[in-house]
Amino acid sequence: MAISSEKRARQGTTGRVSLRQPELRDGAALWRLAKDTGTLDLNSPYAYLMWCEHFAGTSVLAEVDGGPAGFVTGFRPPARPEVLFVWQVAVADEHRGLGIAGRMLDALVERLGVRAVEATVTPSNTASRKLFRGFARRRGCACREEPHLEAEHFPGRGHEPEVLFHIGPIQ
Repeated sequence: MAISSEKRARQGTTGRVSLRQPELRDGAALWRLAKDTGTLDLNSPYAYLMWCEHFAGTSVLAEVDGGPAGFVTGFRPPARPEVLFVWQVAVADEHRGLGIAGRMLDALVERLGVRAVEATVTPSNTASRKLFRGFARRRGCACREEPHLEAEHFPGRGHEPEVLFHIGPIQ
């Protein structure tokens, strides 16, 4: 994907975006990207290593000039293999606003050939809400949003509820 010179100047991006399946060696980079967002629920570094080892086939890593710029992690629920459940989406601050998250999601769905995408999103996560609604529009399919996890489901205090996004059927 070529990036316009105006966006390059605004975002500091100088190269081309490439997408690939993550590998075990990418786990630390995924952890750093998630941590640097300041908004994602941060899992342990070990979890990102295991994700890259055991769920690489349902995930994607974006790179700009060979360096990590973003990721989408997901899995297929065992009882519903036609669904991609998106676990986390992260894009480095200097690469936001360039459509990288949408490209990663599109590429992952194309690679997997799934019929539906699901994710849970907090009400305050405007970027993810926009991402999933935009994906549904591009695909010409329905996007249902329904309450899923309430704040009291989470230990401690302060976690927002999570809304389930169900997008499909994808043609």
